[in-house]
Amino acid sequence: MLKELAARCRRELVESVIPFWLEHSLDREYGGYFSCLDRDGTVYDTKKYIWLQAREVWMFARLYNTFERKQEYLDAAELGITFIRDHALDEKGRTYFSLTREGQPYFYQRKPYGAVFYALALLEFSKTTGDAPLRREAVEMFDRIAAWIADPTLMDRPKFAGQRPTSALAGVMVLAALAYEFAEVDDDPRWREVMRDVCRDVRMHYDPERRILVENVCPDGTDLTDWPEGRMFSPGHSVETAWFILQLLEHAPDDAVEKLALDAIDGSLELGWDKEFGGLYNFMDIEGKPTLQLEGSMKLWWPQTEAIYGLLLAYAKTKDNRWLDWLERVDRYAFEHFADGEFGGWFGYCDRRGDLTHTSKGGNYKGFFHIPRFLLMSVQLLEKI
Repeated sequence: MLKELAARCRRELVESVIPFWLEHSLDREYGGYFSCLDRDGTVYDTKKYIWLQAREVWMFARLYNTFERKQEYLDAAELGITFIRDHALDEKGRTYFSLTREGQPYFYQRKPYGAVFYALALLEFSKTTGDAPLRREAVEMFDRIAAWIADPTLMDRPKFAGQRPTSALAGVMVLAALAYEFAEVDDDPRWREVMRDVCRDVRMHYDPERRILVENVCPDGTDLTDWPEGRMFSPGHSVETAWFILQLLEHAPDDAVEKLALDAIDGSLELGWDKEFGGLYNFMDIEGKPTLQLEGSMKLWWPQTEAIYGLLLAYAKTKDNRWLDWLERVDRYAFEHFADGEFGGWFGYCDRRGDLTHTSKGGNYKGFFHIPRFLLMSVQLLEKI
């Protein structure tokens, strides 16, 4: 099974996904990338979304650095890094959410996540040339991100009397990802300290009864379940965070946290898998109440792909065949519902029954990232196994 999966992932990556985005996404006139691509690659929105610009830089640079040193990968990464360094930041060093095709500011979102991928893009691209100033710029961005997560008012988000202090799983997850990537190239002990903080914070989000990571909790222990955001569970986020934790434990070992992460993968699949139609739900309410997100019962591309890599990593850590039973189920669902054998690339959105709802291959949140990342990392991990 694993040999067949490795061959299929490699084939899908090099014959379908990479060629689709190389052909249709690169804006060679103004720089950067188009992310809003229809099934055949037609551009239906020329705006540039910073999350996706930076993610695509990271992905092409990672392909060049760790997969194959093809000039077209490096050229594609350079096209994006130049564009975002010229246009993505405001005067306070914060990233816009979106720009016009030419690079003019269009929309600002008071969240740090565009900056997260901006920092990752700088860091990964710096590896292509050994550019020390670029790496220092990435570290400076990390410092800003950590400050914004600790105090959202620094991003001009007003604080109101009725709000409760909360920890968002997304904040824990991105700090885990950033710390791991920096620790891979920098032996500064600060990254291990960030990892220890992440391991402490992820415990707050762990629901031991359900064995999942919930999205929002109060650090002081105040019960938040009278609000929908306190009952929100994203199976994809829970699994993705768990495998990020398993990764960073390579630098900051902790047996108890490793068990928590493995249990979170198992519990998230048990609770998050649609037992009638298959696939991982997008959002769920842990008490079975209605979700505010109308797309909660939909099946999106990225929870399935994150689960595949999370299961592979869990198997690599434990050699327990129970992970392979889940892997076969999730793998079959993902490739049957999202891979497009005609035009290349993957679809992103199905309804609960698994019927396609959108023909697009990319949009303002879906780009060249989750799918090529899971394919690349799965191939690399499977070859080690």
